[in-house]
Amino acid sequence: MNISGPFIRRPVGTALITIAIGLAGAVAYPFLKIAPLPQIDYPSLTVNAGLPGASPETMASSVAAPLERQLGQIAGVNEMTSASTLGSTTVTLQFDLNRNIDAAARDVQAAINAARAQLPPALPQNPSWRKANPADSPIMFLSLRSKTMSPKEIYGIAATVLQQKISQVKGVGQVSVTGGSLPAVRVEINPSLVNKYGLSMEDIRNFLGSTNANRPKGELAGPFRTWALNTNDQLMNAKDYAPLVVAYGKGGPVRLSDIGNVLDSVEEVRSYGLANGEPAITMLVFRQPGENIVEVFDRVKALLPRLRAEVPPTLRMDILLDATAAIRQSVLDVEITLGISIALVILVVFVFLRSLRATSIPAVAVPMSLAGTFGVLYLFGYSLDNLSLMALVIATGFLVDDAIVVIENVTRLIESGLSPARAALRGAREIGPTIVSIAISLIAVFIPILLMQGYVGRLFREFAIALAASIVISLFISLTLTPMMCAHVLRRPDPGRRPSWPSRLSEGIFQFGFRVYRVSLGWVVRHQPIMLLVTLSTVAVTVYLYRVVPKGFIPQQDSGRMTGQVQADQAISFSAMQEKLRQATAVLQADPAVENTIAFMGGSGGRLGGAMNNATMFATLKPPKVRKVTAEQLITRWRPQFARVAEGNWP
Repeated sequence: MNISGPFIRRPVGTALITIAIGLAGAVAYPFLKIAPLPQIDYPSLTVNAGLPGASPETMASSVAAPLERQLGQIAGVNEMTSASTLGSTTVTLQFDLNRNIDAAARDVQAAINAARAQLPPALPQNPSWRKANPADSPIMFLSLRSKTMSPKEIYGIAATVLQQKISQVKGVGQVSVTGGSLPAVRVEINPSLVNKYGLSMEDIRNFLGSTNANRPKGELAGPFRTWALNTNDQLMNAKDYAPLVVAYGKGGPVRLSDIGNVLDSVEEVRSYGLANGEPAITMLVFRQPGENIVEVFDRVKALLPRLRAEVPPTLRMDILLDATAAIRQSVLDVEITLGISIALVILVVFVFLRSLRATSIPAVAVPMSLAGTFGVLYLFGYSLDNLSLMALVIATGFLVDDAIVVIENVTRLIESGLSPARAALRGAREIGPTIVSIAISLIAVFIPILLMQGYVGRLFREFAIALAASIVISLFISLTLTPMMCAHVLRRPDPGRRPSWPSRLSEGIFQFGFRVYRVSLGWVVRHQPIMLLVTLSTVAVTVYLYRVVPKGFIPQQDSGRMTGQVQADQAISFSAMQEKLRQATAVLQADPAVENTIAFMGGSGGRLGGAMNNATMFATLKPPKVRKVTAEQLITRWRPQFARVAEGNWP
């Protein structure tokens, strides 16, 4: 049976099938997502609970412990961690990779409801949960600065205008605003005066809550018409609160201004942000799971000119972090490597075959196989990342093997006197089973990777499928397109034609290499004990090197982006922590290799918000050719300076 026979006899149909494979890859390629690594959605949920004023110890014992007891009973929980800070508790749950995240979310909500009876009655609201991916990081940082506007005004614009606009962009998952808080009225009570008038803090709290309540006022009804009373008694400024009468004493009314200071301030005064060493409000943009990070960034960036037109002209909006720059460059480098690999493979084929006609066959077969692989990646929902592109680079050598085997066998038969058509039919029939066995053996190598479980299996599954798909498509093309082109492209050699000088040169190099190999092989055969000793020594050295070589999950990459944490004692004051953060940021700003820095502490902060004794720093580095140092070298250079900051000796 000759599988290739129908394809050789019907060159037009074979060409159309090949063109269809190429077009499928060409159409799918622009729609492939771009990412540094394959997308792995970790089934994770975060539960948050708040009790204003409670110490970390109280939060851990009275809030975190009841939640952990109920959440720990959920099936499929691999890991549960909790962190309690002043007035806040966060419990993070990581589930098994096969666990449905929506079903897990329903179980988490049921566990929260079950734990509600064991939680403090003074809890302002029920604990809340949200989906979280611990591997996710912001794709963009925006800094908002102004020389004429106050931080609370900037934060108000960011939270009420910009955050909503950016959140509506397709692919954006969350937008967090840090470094400030919304405007609010704060009442600083003097406990001595409160005690003097016979009041308590609870009395003041109840009074403020009842005074500022927006309740229905009633209606005016007549015989023919009814009017609703829609007066607004909301108090918005400190001057409206100051004259309010809290109680009546023996000496007359006790006003709010008599027992404390009423100030126009913000909701959270312990929130602070820096951008390149200057106070600023920062916005962190996260993408939705599975979205193309490059496309999401481009959509948000395209929206910025319109957003700048909607805010006051004195408000400066800058992009301080572009998480896609390193991804674009990394993917571009691999794509260039893939192109060079294809060119080198075709060049080597030309050097040995010494025929443009013969070289044109693998020059068509290899790109078509790769194009078909792009279509398979799209069907599986995979992305263009370092691993999938590396699989294609590796596959380039495999893909050309099948074409070369077919061409060599057909060429041999043509040189023996057969016509190209008959040689293609006979050669394909002879070599077909060999090509199939080669493909099956190559695919079998990647079966263990396909069967791997856990995060490692998810990470390398895309690599294995991309490589296996390229081999299968190459097998199909080698049994169809390659023998068809051999029948219609190759020609019988002309005995009277003198070989060209490139052919003579390559033949001389080939014969020289053959002679060197023959001599070396003869020496090896005559000195078998020595070669056995060399082989055993090589095995021993290999085992030794395997033990001493450093091991890790994936190779370290210098992406030009660094994240740091500043953590102090829980008893540190806000002003002291603020100064520590300024000093730590100054270390980064003083380094010529750093391009931009962002730092923030306190506040809600979305995903990256934290307690008052914690701060987060981000630094973007200049291109490697400019800074000429690696990220690891920068960390080593900064360690002594950060130690001085911790000891209070900076600068």
